[in-house]
Amino acid sequence: MIISDCDHSANGFTTGFTYGWSANRMLITSSSNERIKHARRVREGRERDLIFVEGERLVGECVSSGLKLQASFTAESPSPSQLTLLERISCPVFQLSESVLESLSDTTSTQGIIVIAERPFPALDRLFDSKAPLILGLDRIQDPGNLGTLVRTAESAGVSGLFSFAGSADAFSPKTLRSSMGSAFRLPILPDVSGLGTIETCRARGIKSVVATGEADLLHYDYDWRQPTLLILGNEGRGASAEIMKACDARVRIPLHSPVESLNVAAAGAAILFEAVRQRR
Repeated sequence: MIISDCDHSANGFTTGFTYGWSANRMLITSSSNERIKHARRVREGRERDLIFVEGERLVGECVSSGLKLQASFTAESPSPSQLTLLERISCPVFQLSESVLESLSDTTSTQGIIVIAERPFPALDRLFDSKAPLILGLDRIQDPGNLGTLVRTAESAGVSGLFSFAGSADAFSPKTLRSSMGSAFRLPILPDVSGLGTIETCRARGIKSVVATGEADLLHYDYDWRQPTLLILGNEGRGASAEIMKACDARVRIPLHSPVESLNVAAAGAAILFEAVRQRR
C-alpha cells in the first residue's frame, strides 16, 4: 500500500491497521503526509504525551521497557537486525521513502527506524520505593546531553528516581534520550516539578536534601550518603537557585586541584553519586 500526501487521518493515525512487520505495510512517499506531520510535532516536543524514539538500540530499549507504541516508521528496506526488531513491535508500521525518512530523522544520518511512544508518567511513590532512597533533583539543567548523561548515571548508581525541576531540558527529547541510552525508559522521572515543592515532599518523608555547590564547606565524601537523601544539582552556569540553596539541609562540594574551579555538571553528578554508592556498599 502506498500512501501519499492525500492520506489525512486524525492525529496522523488510523484504526484498523494490522500490526508488526509481517502484516500489510504502508509506504509513505510524501513529507506532507499527516502521519509525518504528526511525528514531526512529536519530535519537536509539541505533543507532550508522546515521545520520538529513533535508532535501533533506543527503539529496542523502548520496546523492552514496555512503553506503549503508537506508530513505527522504517526505511523501505530495513536491515536484518531491524527486521527482527520490527517483529517485536505491536503498532502500525509505515515504510518511508528515503527522502521522507531523512526529513523526519532527528540525526544527521538517518538511523533507519523510528517509533512514536507514549511518554511515561510514573507514580510519585515509585521514586520513594526504597528503605533509604537516593533521589536526584535537577534544577534548570539546560543541556540535553548533560541531562541525558545524568539520567544514565543515576540509573547506574541505583538512584530511586529523578525530579526534573521546572526550567530544565526535556528528559524525553530526542537528544536527551540519545544521551541517556535507554535509562529514561526505566528510571522513574517526574518532569517540570517545583524544586521547593520537591524538597518539602522529601522532607515530609524523612529525606534530607543536599545541594552541590563549589561554595560549600562540607566535602562530598564527608556527608553520610547512607541516609535517605535528595541530591540536587544546579544549572550549568549559575548553579542551584538561591531559594533551593536556602531550603536544603546541607551543601556539599567536590575538592578540586587548582587552578580548576568547577566540573561539568554531569561529571560532578557522577563523582557524588558514586561516592554515595561506595558508602552504601
